[in-house]
Amino acid sequence: QSLPQQKLLTWLSVLECVEVFAEMGTARVWGEMGRWTIIVLIQLAKAILRLLLLLWYKAGIQTSPPIVPLNREQQQPLHPQDMEDNSSGKDQTYVGRRSSRVVRSLQSTPSLQSRHWGSPQQREESQSRRAEMNQPPTPLGLQETIAESIYVTRPLLHLLSLGVWGQRSWKPWLLSAVLDISSLSLLSDLKDLNRRERAELRRRTLLLLYYLLRSPFYDRYSEGRILLLLRLLADYVPGVGFVTRKWAPLLYAHVLLDGEKPG
Repeated sequence: QSLPQQKLLTWLSVLECVEVFAEMGTARVWGEMGRWTIIVLIQLAKAILRLLLLLWYKAGIQTSPPIVPLNREQQQPLHPQDMEDNSSGKDQTYVGRRSSRVVRSLQSTPSLQSRHWGSPQQREESQSRRAEMNQPPTPLGLQETIAESIYVTRPLLHLLSLGVWGQRSWKPWLLSAVLDISSLSLLSDLKDLNRRERAELRRRTLLLLYYLLRSPFYDRYSEGRILLLLRLLADYVPGVGFVTRKWAPLLYAHVLLDGEKPG
């Protein structure tokens, strides 16, 4: 990735990390009008950054979070001495005669800085996972670019529909659901996706379940059934009552932060 693209990804990651805190802090200081103002500004900035990555830098299907967390065990490079030992054809493993356990031979022991304390199979698996995660993004055609653009601009369209029809209307809920399903349907034709992109599409598919917990669907259909289920579990399953009474409100608040916000 180029340096400007890395900076865009960094700023996008920062926005995603601080958007909930900024929304809550602004609501506390400037009230409801300030809260919606900061929501619109953050979602507009995120959409602009994502469109730049999609259309200018050809970043393909964008993940959330934008920067994949670093796994330092998989990022340890091989030293020149270790590379020479690997290319010299020495036996790197030894199989025990009685236990059939595979261990590293003493001749192929790497230096202390790059030593991997797992089995050789684990090292090979970590290297293969690292190679899959570092694959370049899959090129998108016109249909896939339109689908990703729909997904990127969906929060702005959702906010616009909330401003036009209000928070109690079904139209913003239906519009957001139709845009999500349309984007996933258009992207389903892609076949040669890398592991990171396949995981992102699975995550987006699972996020469709959050529509059951978004207003107005939650207020009219889901709330009564969820509360009835929690009461039945609390009354008839030993030990569940303590968990449902203590942790159910926190769980619902977490779902709201992830699913109810326009982004």
